[in-house]
Amino acid sequence: MGGRQRPTIKTVAARAGVGRTTVSRVINGSELVSEKARAAVLAAIAELNYVPNSVARGLVTNRTNSVALVIPESASRLGSEPYFSAVIRGVSTALAETRTQLQLVLVRDQAERDQLTESVAERRVDGVLLVSVHQHDPLPGLLEDMGLPTVLAGRRSPAESLSHVHSDNAGGAEAAVRHLLARGRRTITTISGPLDMDVARSRLQGWREALEKAGHEVTDRLVASADFTEEGGEAAMRSLLGQVPGLDAVFVASDVMAAGALAELRRQKRGVPDDVAVVGFDDSIIARHSNPPLTSVRQPIEEIGSTIARLLLKEIGNPEEPRQHVVLPTELVVRESS
Repeated sequence: MGGRQRPTIKTVAARAGVGRTTVSRVINGSELVSEKARAAVLAAIAELNYVPNSVARGLVTNRTNSVALVIPESASRLGSEPYFSAVIRGVSTALAETRTQLQLVLVRDQAERDQLTESVAERRVDGVLLVSVHQHDPLPGLLEDMGLPTVLAGRRSPAESLSHVHSDNAGGAEAAVRHLLARGRRTITTISGPLDMDVARSRLQGWREALEKAGHEVTDRLVASADFTEEGGEAAMRSLLGQVPGLDAVFVASDVMAAGALAELRRQKRGVPDDVAVVGFDDSIIARHSNPPLTSVRQPIEEIGSTIARLLLKEIGNPEEPRQHVVLPTELVVRESS
């Protein structure tokens, strides 16, 4: 017969009659646990002789020399969105001169979130970099409760408590709209990203403020929301053309969605830029190879990646390091689409 299987955090949670998150909080000394739950977890740990991996390895420093880059998106989105590959390059560059290994973790469902929770609770990584942050994603709060060094690319809201790095999204959007106004465009619509993401709300805010400052009325019919995919951009452009047939410009909150918007404009025989001027955001490879080449707001994506990695290494080295909030500048790159 084989030896007894080593208990896991899942086993402890089942024995104690609590969730894995509660076990993780008890292990990491969080105060956000009732005394009853804490007692049940500690009893289960004792009964099962449960020992977190990092302790079992006898690591005096409790360091693994590895960090996780967590992306709560599908594998298809990871492969189709240039933003993610640029962030990964930036993170890898910043870690290249250290002995820190990088683990790429996709979190697509509850099972994968549970796996990440267990990995964090057992300190299999020294810290987490979190990309593509949604407002109500439980992961940032969970990681914060566990006391694990965590840095975000983006933020949940302007009141974000964790260290984070993002581009000047509102300022970049304003620059895009000012450019369209200077080109004589008067009915400037927008395709936003998902509004449960601060990045999308900030770019929408920049679009709105630029129009209001220019004395233009801003109404909901000028806005269509999408999901940062090409298909979403197509559908949103189709919706805008139905709502505002006379539109002569569209600011799109990502180059990927702008590619979809261009496809829909071609399908409806609208010339770009003669009939409709188009501006995207990111200045990715998509912008340079669109037909026509796409005017886009350049954000320093690789720098975002390298900056979040450096901030995380500082927090790992010194847990008392003050939380950092870094905003990187954007730049409008004008091409033939506007």
